[in-house]
Amino acid sequence: MAFLPPRSQLRPVSAAATCVALALAGLAGCKDSSKESAAKAAHDAAQLAALVDKDVGEVERGLPEGAKRLSTAILANGADPKQDVAGVRRALLRVRRDVPDLDVAKSTFFAVADPNGVAIRNDLEEDVMAGQNLVAIFPALAKARDGYVTTVGAFPNAPSKNGPDEDWVAAVPIKRADGSTGALFVTGWTYRYFARHLAESLKDRLLDEAKAGQNDGKMPVFYVAVFDKSGVYAAPLTPAVDQKALADQDLVAKTASGPAQGTVSITDRGFGWAARRTPKLAPDTGVVVLRSEM
Repeated sequence: MAFLPPRSQLRPVSAAATCVALALAGLAGCKDSSKESAAKAAHDAAQLAALVDKDVGEVERGLPEGAKRLSTAILANGADPKQDVAGVRRALLRVRRDVPDLDVAKSTFFAVADPNGVAIRNDLEEDVMAGQNLVAIFPALAKARDGYVTTVGAFPNAPSKNGPDEDWVAAVPIKRADGSTGALFVTGWTYRYFARHLAESLKDRLLDEAKAGQNDGKMPVFYVAVFDKSGVYAAPLTPAVDQKALADQDLVAKTASGPAQGTVSITDRGFGWAARRTPKLAPDTGVVVLRSEM
């Protein structure tokens, strides 16, 4: 039995001192939890970076194969695809279905443009791209006349209720029988859409871990974003305060020499973040995970 001094010898502890002690204990716990979250976010970011490479690889392999099939479908016997835009769309839908890498690609569109980069038709039911000069919007696509090219930019006047966005675009030449470039095969996705795909992949893994009893069977709070020198592009429904917190981290600079991680407090909640570059997607570009175990 513990020895207690007589009541007369007990010294009262002020309410203020008690609050300070509890606050300090809570702060220490928050810091420890945030560091744990940062370490786990680093693991998440590494897995997502590998997924980015896989996704880009699907496009890199699939586009040239698709271009070969499109050559037969829309350029045979000197045909002009501008004269049969409905046929171009049918060919695009068929090629996406028949080329395995394109069938699973995360692209939001596939399109055919003329050799100068003017869009002829995409595979979407409503085509707002037709007639746009893609080379004027994405100058690097001019090199697609000679081979596979990727670039980043933004379609003008593209509506986005989630804030500014970036477009990742890839293209290859569609060759005629004589070897000349008769058209361009173009595809791409927006960074926010791609971040949503990455977030859904991470969610599936974390749910599996929770079902297996890991992390005490609990799901952490987490957000995923793609970043580059122009900004941070989080998946839709990410709170603005969390997006700003990530933008404030200067992720491009912090990942210049390798993966980076840290902690941050957002609306009195401790988070850990981790980021790493994904050069296969684009230079100075990467993925970041913001996570909280609390």
